[in-house]
Amino acid sequence: MELANPEPGTMTPPQLFYRDVMDALGAAGIECLVGGAYAFAIQTRVERVTKDFDLFVRPSDVSRVIDAARALGHSAAISSPHWLAKIESDRGFIDVIFSSGNGVATVDDAWFDHARHEQVLGMTCAVCPPEETIWSKSFVMERSRFDGADVAHILLARADSLDWDRLVRRFGPHWRVLLSHLVLFGFIFPPERTRIPVAVMHDLLGRLRDEASGPAPPEKVCGGTLLSWQEYLIDVSDGGWRDARLPPDGNLTPEQVRLWTERPK
Repeated sequence: MELANPEPGTMTPPQLFYRDVMDALGAAGIECLVGGAYAFAIQTRVERVTKDFDLFVRPSDVSRVIDAARALGHSAAISSPHWLAKIESDRGFIDVIFSSGNGVATVDDAWFDHARHEQVLGMTCAVCPPEETIWSKSFVMERSRFDGADVAHILLARADSLDWDRLVRRFGPHWRVLLSHLVLFGFIFPPERTRIPVAVMHDLLGRLRDEASGPAPPEKVCGGTLLSWQEYLIDVSDGGWRDARLPPDGNLTPEQVRLWTERPK
């Protein structure tokens, strides 16, 4: 992987492109957060090959980001209207992320309030908080991509310093997804399982116990579409299940679901 903070004079053409865009956004007064593989390397010290660069911005800033990138001569446009834009040049690609494909993890002020400031590409940058990174990655359970290993490695590196109250609040009604990753963490790294706060496990397991002893929900709602855009389409199209991405359960409109289904990232 290209190092997140290379020595002066050693940056590759894609890295120079990433830095030029970040400089332009800073000059325009647009706040952004570094995410993706660069943030993951900082959060965990696990480095991997990446073909692009992820920047997280508020939804209200997306049009300004596109304008700033175009002013530099780059191609920039909305790719998926509810969560993703792209900046392209002959030197590389940047994903501009302002929510998540399932509509759950929208970038809000708290992402910036709790950002960590680190050296990236020779400059001090705001990096996505590990809590929000866990929140967004926990829902990626595609046939072709599963981010559970990323979640486990962030927990391994950061469990002692996480804001666990905020992390649990982030999942809200989707707390089972967080619990599933915490259970797997204890399986993946058995000697480290005690680093997950006992109070958090007792809270989530208590919710599970209460649900198990109560009646099942009367409505056929499929939460699987929050985990995979593809694998549960048969259930919500022909199986009589309601799509949890849609109101009153989710945040997407039918048109956003249609576009995301037809053109996934």
